[in-house]
Order: sequence, then C-alpha cells, then structure tokens
Amino acid sequence: MRKVWRDVLIFSAIAVSIPLVILLLIHFTPKPPTGEMEYAREILSKAETNKADTYSKKLFTEAKIFYDSAMVNWEKENKRFIYFRHYDKVIMFAKLSAKKASQATDNSISSSSNLKIILEQKIGSLNNLVTQIDELFTTYPLTSEIRSRISKGKILLDEAEIVYDKGQYLQANRKITDAEYLLTESYENASANLKNYFKSFSIWKKWVDKTLNESKKSRDYSIIIDKFSRKCFVYLSGSKKYEFEAELGRNWVGDKRERGDLATPEGMYKITQKFDGSKTKYYKALLLDYPNEEDKEKFRYEIQHGSLPASAKIGGLIEIHGNGGKGIDWTEGCIALTDSEMNVIFKIVKVGTPVTIIGSMVDLKDVVDK
Repeated sequence: MRKVWRDVLIFSAIAVSIPLVILLLIHFTPKPPTGEMEYAREILSKAETNKADTYSKKLFTEAKIFYDSAMVNWEKENKRFIYFRHYDKVIMFAKLSAKKASQATDNSISSSSNLKIILEQKIGSLNNLVTQIDELFTTYPLTSEIRSRISKGKILLDEAEIVYDKGQYLQANRKITDAEYLLTESYENASANLKNYFKSFSIWKKWVDKTLNESKKSRDYSIIIDKFSRKCFVYLSGSKKYEFEAELGRNWVGDKRERGDLATPEGMYKITQKFDGSKTKYYKALLLDYPNEEDKEKFRYEIQHGSLPASAKIGGLIEIHGNGGKGIDWTEGCIALTDSEMNVIFKIVKVGTPVTIIGSMVDLKDVVDK
C-alpha cells in the first residue's frame, strides 16, 4: 500500500512539474522582434511612397541600411540554439531604421513642397519671359541660331509644365533649368542687338519731326514708315489720317547698305513715280528716290574704308507697293501693303510726296514697357 501511495505522489509531482517546466520554457524563450521589424517595414514603405528615395536620399538610404542590418542580425540569431538567442541588436537596428525612415518622409514632403513652390515661380517667370520675347522679337530678324534656341527653350518649358503637373518635380526642374538657360541667353543676345539698333532713335525722331512740320506747313500728305512696329502712317497737315500694317525686307533691321542685302532703307525720301496696271507686277507701286545723295555718300564711305567690298553695288528700286497682307516680311527691301490699302494711298499721294522710313517712332524704353 505504501508503494502505491509513493507511486501516486511521484506521478502527481511529475504531472504538476511538466506543465510548470513547459511554462517556464515558454516564458524564457526569447521573443522574436516581429513587431519591431513589421513597424520598420511600414515606415520604410511610407517613406518610399512619399518619394524619400528622391527628395531625402541620404536619410532614406540610412534607413534601409539599418533595416538590412536588423535582418542580418535576426538571421544570425536564428541560427543559434533558441535559448541562446538575443535580439537586442535586431530591435536596435529596427528602431533606428524606423526613425530614419520617418525623418526621411518628413524631409521629403518638405523638400518636394518647397521645390514645387520654386518650380511654380520659375514656370511663371519663364512664361512671362516668353511673352516678352514674342512681343519684341516675333517679327524681328534674329539669327537662325538664336531663333532655334528660343524654339528649343519653349519646347523644354512646355515639357517641364507637363511633368510638373504629374508631380515629377525633379524631372521638371531639369527641364526648367535647361529652358531658362536657352531663353535667358537668347533674350539677352536679342536685347543687346535691339538696343544697338535703337541707338539711331535721336536721328529717327529728327526725321519724323521734320516730316510732320513740313506736312503742317504744306497742308499736304506725308508718309512715315515705322519699321519696328511694321506700320505705314499717312498724315495730312501733320495729323494722322491712315494707319496700315506694313511688310518689309526680310532683313529690315538697320539701314540698307548694298544691293541684295534684303534690307529696307532708312531716311527721308520722296515719291518719284507712280505705277499701276502693267507697269508693275505688284498691283500698284510708288517708286522712291532711293538711293538719295546721303545714301550714295554713305555707300562710298563704306567702300573706301573697307566695311563693304569693292565689288559691292548700291541698291535701288525701293517702292511702296501692293500684294501685301502675307503676315511676314518677304520683300527684297520694299514696303508692301494690301492692294486695298494701295488703292487709298495711290489716290491721295503724288510725285514729290515725302516718305520717311525710320526704325521706330517711340524710344526703346517705351517699346519694352508697353
């Protein structure tokens, strides 16, 4: 009987101790850092969604390095006997990864937001510059190189706006930087050329004043051609009577220097002949006394001083004629009007009517500011 009770006691002790041992084993089994690693993965994913790999690359890279270190240490510990595992380093690296990823997210949002504002301002500024270029130089004879650079700059600006609207700010920034360089440089070069051209404004103004004063005194008609605005103004007794769009020589900037340069001359001239019908291929035409004595003197001076070759010939046959309305400068140096406008002028002018051709009736400051 004693033996039976002893066996029962032993069995009972074993039965009680086994669950206790199991509980102790479970309690002291190192807990894998699953939660910490999952949290680190979530924060990294959030950072990537906010383009931290683009706008906060340093912090995002550090976060990934810390996460990779956590994974390496976790794998290393898992190879050890379960009760000898220590996950302190894994947890430390996971927390560092989450911290850096969180900082990268905040920094990325801030950086992309600031870049967005900067790009928006640059786009607005460059569009204003394009407007200025179009207003000043659409009909201005620029070199093919400058015209090409302006065209490329406009295309890049359009592309930048498209990717900007898609939220691709770094790509937009690269395109805007290239567009800004092309457009700004082209504008500066063109403006320098324009400024140089307007150095003759004081002379143009004297010619205009003299022409209008003579018109007042004679109480007769006079014509002023403003090349920059591409206008033909008809005055009677010093008051403007008509205003027409004018089309000029393809290389109208500056004075005409020689035959074939496609430039429209500048100076004070008079109508010498009137042609209509079969006498002209341009519907109706008013021949000017170009070259006058002043033009001939300038031409001889350039030949003598070598600014024109000895083989150069002086130009001639400059007219105000019809067949205009093309919307471009296409003549070889003449002034073209529409046929209906030529009907008006042809009827009221006569041989001897003054025709003054100038670069501009207003100075450069007023041209740029208008």
